[in-house]
Amino acid sequence: MNSEVTAMLRRVEPELLDVLPASDPGAIHSRRDLRRLNSWMGHSRIVARQLQAAFAAKPARHLLDLGGGDGTFLLKVAQLLGRRWQGTQALIVDRHKLLESQTVAAFAAMGWQIHFAEHEVLDFIKRREAPFCEATVANLVLHHFSESTLRDLFAFAQENTSMFLALEPRRSRLALLFSRAVWLIGCNAVTRHDAPASVIAGFRGSELSQLWPKTEGWSLQEQPAGLFSHLFLARKILG
Repeated sequence: MNSEVTAMLRRVEPELLDVLPASDPGAIHSRRDLRRLNSWMGHSRIVARQLQAAFAAKPARHLLDLGGGDGTFLLKVAQLLGRRWQGTQALIVDRHKLLESQTVAAFAAMGWQIHFAEHEVLDFIKRREAPFCEATVANLVLHHFSESTLRDLFAFAQENTSMFLALEPRRSRLALLFSRAVWLIGCNAVTRHDAPASVIAGFRGSELSQLWPKTEGWSLQEQPAGLFSHLFLARKILG
């Protein structure tokens, strides 16, 4: 194995935003940084496009957002999906309840109904109380987990959804270079630490597909998305 491949082996490292209190000024600034980075990477547009394609005949009426934070990312997705998706009920799961009343109101204006579950993602799936949702979205979430944990999460997803969509950091030299330069756009110390750690814990090739349960009836898609992101899509094949 050459040194270039060895240097890009996946490694999950602790991220500061995961351990800081939600009210910490550094954490608040970092969440603001992440909203901006999400926008620059076009993640909301990618998710909206994939949802529209997967549910071209009929929009999903129940959607699960794992690690959805303050809900603003999903709100942008809802706005891009447009009026056709009115009536959607979404459940946002996150360790901190950061959902603000104005965000809920903005969802309501789009015809969406929002519910929130204040849980760690892993605790949530272990409770086995999740309702079946046609679509499950995970944005910048999976890279926090080990391969064994991802297998457990995917087993849960296979039983509780008909579409699982994840966008993650792409583990590449270009993405790592960009992650080390986020100070140029004003990102704080928390983000400057976490961005390279996220890339090193990110994905490439078919790594996520290999962790999905080996059962028939599912179509898997995994590919680069944009300059720095990695897309994984699992869809149940309906007979």
